Amino acid sequence: MSTMEEPESRKPIALFMAFGTKGDVYPLAAIAAAFARDQQQYSVVLMSHLAHENLSSHLTKANVSYFPINSPPALSSEAQGTENVTDSTRTLFLEEKRRIQREHRQECRSAFGSFFRKGPCMEGDVVVINFFALEGWSLAELFQIRCVVAAPYVVPYSPPSGFERQFKKELPELYKYLKEPPIGKVSWSDVIHWMWPLFTEEWGSWRYEELNLSCYPFADPVTDLPVWHIRPPSPLVLYGFSKEIVECPDYWPLSVRVCGFWFLPNEWQFSCNKCGDDPSADDSRTCSNHTEFYTFVSSLEPTLPIFVGLSSVGSMGFLKNPMAFLRVLQSVIQITGYRIIIFTAGYEPLDAAIWTIAKETASSAKQSLHAGISIFNGKLFCFSGMVPYNWLFQRCAAAIHHGGSGSTAAALHAGIPQIICPFMLDQFYWAEKMSWLGVAPQPLQRNHLLLEETNDENIMEAAQVVAKAIYDAVSAKTKARATEIAEILSLEDGVSEAVKVLREEVCEVSGSNRIFG
Repeated sequence: MSTMEEPESRKPIALFMAFGTKGDVYPLAAIAAAFARDQQQYSVVLMSHLAHENLSSHLTKANVSYFPINSPPALSSEAQGTENVTDSTRTLFLEEKRRIQREHRQECRSAFGSFFRKGPCMEGDVVVINFFALEGWSLAELFQIRCVVAAPYVVPYSPPSGFERQFKKELPELYKYLKEPPIGKVSWSDVIHWMWPLFTEEWGSWRYEELNLSCYPFADPVTDLPVWHIRPPSPLVLYGFSKEIVECPDYWPLSVRVCGFWFLPNEWQFSCNKCGDDPSADDSRTCSNHTEFYTFVSSLEPTLPIFVGLSSVGSMGFLKNPMAFLRVLQSVIQITGYRIIIFTAGYEPLDAAIWTIAKETASSAKQSLHAGISIFNGKLFCFSGMVPYNWLFQRCAAAIHHGGSGSTAAALHAGIPQIICPFMLDQFYWAEKMSWLGVAPQPLQRNHLLLEETNDENIMEAAQVVAKAIYDAVSAKTKARATEIAEILSLEDGVSEAVKVLREEVCEVSGSNRIFG
C-alpha cells in the first residue's frame, strides 16, 4: 500500500481578475455571477480591489467568492496637492506608485498560490482578466492555466511608435515565431491588438525576477528564444460592447468575440439596501431613506432633469476646483432652465463644496449627501450614493458624463442623448463614437466643466458652451437617434453571450487546446 497521500480533489476554478474603477470591474462581476449559475461544477472567484467590496454580498448569493486586494482602484496620473509640483514631490509620488504596484503584484501572486496549490491544476481551470489585470496573464503562465481576456471597452492603448521595428531588431527569432504561426495559433496580430505591454520592461523584469519566467511570453526563460515546440492558441478575447456600435475590423485576431454590453443586475447597483430590496418596483420606487431623491427624479416640472456624473474623475486628480465646477452647473441651470442631478461618487472635496453651499439653508443642512441634498433653490440635487444608471437614465432628459464605457452603455440602452467630456484612455474613443452615431454633440473639452479658477467671466463662458451642448443633445433629431439605437440594443444580452462563449470555448474544450502544456 502506498504511503504517499493522494492530492486533495477539488473543483475546477474560474478566477476572474478585474482591476480598475467600477466601469472596469462591474462588467466582469456580472459575467462571474452568470458563469457560476451556468457552470455549477466550478468554484468561481472574483479578485478585485477592496474598494469594490460592496459587491461581495451579492456575489456570495450568486455562489461567487470575493477575494479583495488592498491596492486602490485608481491612482492620480500626476502628483497633486500643490500648484507647482517640485521635483522632490514628483519623485516621492512616483516612489509611492511603485510601492503600491509592487505590493499589488505580491498580493496577486500570493492569491494564485492559495487558489491553485491546493491540488494539481486541472484542465478546466481558467483565469479571466481585464486589461488592468495583466498580472493574471503571467501568473496563469506560471501555474500553467488557460488565460482569457474580457474587456468592456476597446483596447485603451496602442503600441508606441517604432514598437515593431524595435521588437524585430531585439528579438528576431520571437518576431519570426509570431509572424509565421499556424492557423489559429498565437500571432503578431495578438501582440499588436492587446499583448504588446507584456513584452515591455515594466512586465519583463517582474516576470524574470519574481516569477522566474522568461522576460517575454512564449520564450524560454534561459535563452529568451521562442519555444518552438509549444504553439499556444490565439488567446480568447471577449469584448463587452455591441457590434452595432463598434466596428470589428478584419485585422483583429480571429479569437476576438464581441458579445454585447455587460451590466450588473439592477438590484446590485443600489448603495442603499432598502432601495434594492424590491427590483420589481422600478416604476414606483420609494424608500424612506431617499424620499427627496425619488421625488426629484420623478418630477416632470418643468422637464426631466439632466444627469451629471464624472465617476472617478475626481479621485484621478482632474477635479481641482469643485466650487468652480458647481458654479458652472449653477450658471447652466440659469441659462437652460433644466434641473440637474449630480452623482458625486463620494469625492470628498466635491462633497465638502456642496456642504458649504448647503449650509446657507437650514433645511438642506439637516440632510446627508448619501440621502441627497438640494442646492441652488432646489434645482441641483447632489447625491453621493448609487442607483442603477439604466434605471435612472430613463428618467433623465440627457446624461453628461466622462465617457466611461459603463456610463456610455447605460445611456445607449436607456435611449437618451449624451454629452461627453472625456479625460483619458478609451473615454476619447467613446466621446467621438457617440457624436458620430448621432446620439451626442461634439465632445466637451475638459475646461468646459472643470475650471481651475472661479473667475465670473470664465464660468459664464464655460456654462454657455455646456448649455449649447444640452440644447443640441435634446434636439428632436438626437433624441430620435438615441431611441432608435436603444431599440436595436434591447435585442442583445451581452452577459449571456459571454457565458455562452466561455462554456463552448473553455469549459468544453479538450486538453489539446490548453494554453500552456
